[in-house]
Amino acid sequence: MRRRLMQFVLAVIATFVVLYIVMPVIVVLPASFTSASYPSFPPKGFSLQWYEKILDRPEFLSAFGNSVKFAVLATIGSLFLGTLAALAVAKYDFPGKTFLVSFLSAPLTVPQLVLGIALLIYFTPFYLSGTPLGFLISHIIITLPYVVRFVLTGLSGFDYTLEKAAMILGAKPWKVFLSVTFPLIRPALVSGGMFSFLTSFDNVTVSLFMVSPHMRTLPLEIFSHMQDAYSPIVASVSSAVILISVIFIVILEKIYGVGKLFSQ
Repeated sequence: MRRRLMQFVLAVIATFVVLYIVMPVIVVLPASFTSASYPSFPPKGFSLQWYEKILDRPEFLSAFGNSVKFAVLATIGSLFLGTLAALAVAKYDFPGKTFLVSFLSAPLTVPQLVLGIALLIYFTPFYLSGTPLGFLISHIIITLPYVVRFVLTGLSGFDYTLEKAAMILGAKPWKVFLSVTFPLIRPALVSGGMFSFLTSFDNVTVSLFMVSPHMRTLPLEIFSHMQDAYSPIVASVSSAVILISVIFIVILEKIYGVGKLFSQ
């Protein structure tokens, strides 16, 4: 009896915690369908006009294209560098290995506000602040730890005798990787890539320090628009971003499981 009561109490607490976390989403989505000229919850009436008006705002469309472009490039860069780093850490013993893992995971622990300021100070002497290259490098830095984590998790139960057997049979190193290693860590790479894309696409804090007036991303455009005029179009654009994020998270969970990200 006591055990059932404890389970009920924990279930109630968990429900309230989940509701507390998703409450902003619950508010934004209905507010985007309001027929009023201002955001309201509960929405006043029902209308799709604010979604239609997104197509009439070229700044949002341009910002969306920039977000996708930089997210794709950051994902490619973090997959390449993160996979190499994870393979080195998992397969070889060398001095400073523990420090390297901590260093690669540092962007997850350092507040992004501090990281953004640090990158701005570091990039300015190299004339990279406010440039597409500097913006891309900063996004690779914040997405790299996710790829490293996922690939290390994928390699945790890896049987390296399979690689040795392939090399004994005469396969070259690149052939061993493509034929043996890659198929086994492919779910980890896909999950790490999707998480990297989502992190880059939704980032605001670091992007604020790296962006220029001629290079805006969708989250930054939403943030800027809210400062000028808080209209329901902000809720509609935010709902579109939420939908993209939810789709990625659902696919990610189906492929690999979000909880495994921090299992190392």
